Amino acid sequence: MESPPWLNAPPVAEYPFDDTHDLRTGPDLHPALLGLLPYVGVWRGRGRGGYPTIEDFDYAQEIRISHDGRPFLNYESRAWLIEEDGTPIRRSAREVGWWRPVLADGEATDEIEVLLSQPTGIMELYLGRVDGLRVELATDAVLRTATAKEVTSGQRLYGIVEGALLYAQEMSAVGQPMSPHLSARLLRIGG
Repeated sequence: MESPPWLNAPPVAEYPFDDTHDLRTGPDLHPALLGLLPYVGVWRGRGRGGYPTIEDFDYAQEIRISHDGRPFLNYESRAWLIEEDGTPIRRSAREVGWWRPVLADGEATDEIEVLLSQPTGIMELYLGRVDGLRVELATDAVLRTATAKEVTSGQRLYGIVEGALLYAQEMSAVGQPMSPHLSARLLRIGG
C-alpha cells in the first residue's frame, strides 16, 4: 500500500489568511454581516454574576468579535474573577464560537444562529433575531459531556448602548428554572 502524498510532504507556512476585529484592516466585511457590523471589535469591561446555587461574584471580561470576509463572525470570550476594586482573583469562563446570520437568496435576514463552545464541556446552539443594535438569543440545543454541569437551556440579550456592548445571560441549570446568571458592560478597546 502506498503512503498518502501528504505523509512526507514538507511543512507549510503559517496560516496565510487574515482575521480582523478592525474594519480598517484585513478583508472586507461580507455584506451579510452589515447588520452585525457594530459588534465587530474588541470589548473589555466588568460585570456581575450569580445564580440561585452560588454566591454573587464580580468579573472582568474581554470579548473579541472578528471576521475573515466570509458570512460569519468569530466570537471569543475570556473572563476572570475580580475583587470589587478590580484586582484580579483568578481565571474564569472562556467560550468560542460563531455568529451566523441566516441567509435567504444570499441576503441576510433578521435571524441569527450562534454556536458557542466552552472548555467546561458545554456546547450551545442559539437561535435568535437581530433588531437594529439588539441581538436576542435562546438555546435551540445544549450538548454536554458526561462530566459537565447540567445546563438545559439559556437566553442571551446583547445590545450596543451609547457605544458600549451590554449583555445579560440567563440559564436553566442544575435543577433550577431559567434564572439570571451574568450581565456586563464592555467598552470598545479595539476595532
